[in-house]
Amino acid sequence: MAGHSKFKNIMHRKGRADAARSRLFSKLSREITVAAKHGLPDPAMNPRLRLAVANAKAESMSKDVIERAIKKGQGGDAESYEEIRYEGFGPGGVGVIVEVLTDNRNRAASNVRSIFGKNGGNLGETGAVSFMFDRVGQIVYPAAAGSEDAIMDAAIEAGAEDVESDEETHTVFTAFESLNEVAQALEGKLGAAKSTAIAWRPKSLTPVDGDAAATLMKLIDALEDDDDVQNVYSNEDISAEELEKLAS
Repeated sequence: MAGHSKFKNIMHRKGRADAARSRLFSKLSREITVAAKHGLPDPAMNPRLRLAVANAKAESMSKDVIERAIKKGQGGDAESYEEIRYEGFGPGGVGVIVEVLTDNRNRAASNVRSIFGKNGGNLGETGAVSFMFDRVGQIVYPAAAGSEDAIMDAAIEAGAEDVESDEETHTVFTAFESLNEVAQALEGKLGAAKSTAIAWRPKSLTPVDGDAAATLMKLIDALEDDDDVQNVYSNEDISAEELEKLAS
């Protein structure tokens, strides 16, 4: 299991929390609504809903808002939502996977294609990029949850496959089929996670720097800012020094 992080760029993207908070809550609410629509309204009996509610609570979403989102799904308001995956390439040949949850397929496709085109990328066919990623369970803890060694020991005991740590977070990876079991085991040792999700993890990384790195980050930021987009995954490798330049 590796303890060295190659995903510091995540913190660059997630560092805009204040400006993006309302969008984040909207995405979390939508996921709760759809999860409730496609399963039982009780999180204890619906694994997808349990993950969605846990992630919402981790972002301090109120109980009332969570309950309204669940009721919305049970009331049929989530009937029109469609889950779509788009795949494409960003500057420097970086692979990008975009997960969308939308009530308008044409709008979502047009917006995603436009964002790629305006930011040095191009949208590909389904399967053009996903073969470069593994489908995994991903559990994120803040750095304050423990030392790298302590998190590593807890992850191994819980049955996880890998851990990556940096100055901000510990990210635990597991087989996606084992996500719930591993997450519960870790919660018993470390407390509630910051987020728990099924994710796409790159099998290898594509080095990118300079103008290509700057344009790539604009592409990813623009995708994440789109109302229909739920998640964005990419396989870039940007050095810490380059990220500091981009953040300044």
